[in-house]
Amino acid sequence: MFYLAFGLSVLGLEIALGRHRGIYTRADWLVNLLCAGIGSAVSRPVLAIALANGFGLLLPGQRNMLAHDPVWVVFAVMLLVDEFLFYWVHRLSHQGRNKKWLTWLWKLHRTHHSGKYMTTLLVFRINPVWTLIQPPAWVIAVTLYMGQPMAAALLAVTEYAWNVVTHSNFRWDDAVRRAPVVGRMFRLAEHVFVSPGLHHTHHGFGKDGANYRNFGFILSVFDTLFGTLHVPQGRPWRYGLPGKNPHWSEEVFYPLVRGAGRAADSE
Repeated sequence: MFYLAFGLSVLGLEIALGRHRGIYTRADWLVNLLCAGIGSAVSRPVLAIALANGFGLLLPGQRNMLAHDPVWVVFAVMLLVDEFLFYWVHRLSHQGRNKKWLTWLWKLHRTHHSGKYMTTLLVFRINPVWTLIQPPAWVIAVTLYMGQPMAAALLAVTEYAWNVVTHSNFRWDDAVRRAPVVGRMFRLAEHVFVSPGLHHTHHGFGKDGANYRNFGFILSVFDTLFGTLHVPQGRPWRYGLPGKNPHWSEEVFYPLVRGAGRAADSE
């Protein structure tokens, strides 16, 4: 219920304030709707079933092993594990643009980056296969299997809410960053936590755009540690990727569909 209520509230506010007006092509609508539909109806249920059965076969001795540990400790540890795994999978996917052996990983993730806008709909613009390999779902499932349903629920709710906030069209952090004293403190905090500004920069190019930086999901601490943090001064010059997008069918159905039709930006 939280997922639906929070996501629809932010989306509804964006629509009411005109943040979605005239920014989508026909191809955008096809990609967004198909990715959301297939992800919800196929990818997530299949992954849930596979993980539930897989953990039972591969980790029979670990079932409920964390059941008696403090919820907040398990939540904090699993969040760090999740962030570390997400950082490296995410970083490798972007590095796949320039490495032949990782091209497939980039093309799966590229769907999320090809949207030339930043709104909550981008949260659902995910290639259905990328949904299967993202670490958060795996870490939440492990937490649940090990007997910590409350910690798993906290992880799921925190990650979903943060994902909506950092992708939404509302940039409340712009005003905070400009404030004389609070702004300096906020920029320091961005070395630990991902703000909307950090993630908008990750989806941009040109001035203050850097999709080769800021790979964290909730925490930017690994970007700080591994030298990939970029704290922006303003908003990116452009969102999305330079040049034309692949055909909508490739964005949704890669790797089953490759090089289909013509570029779809103008559709």
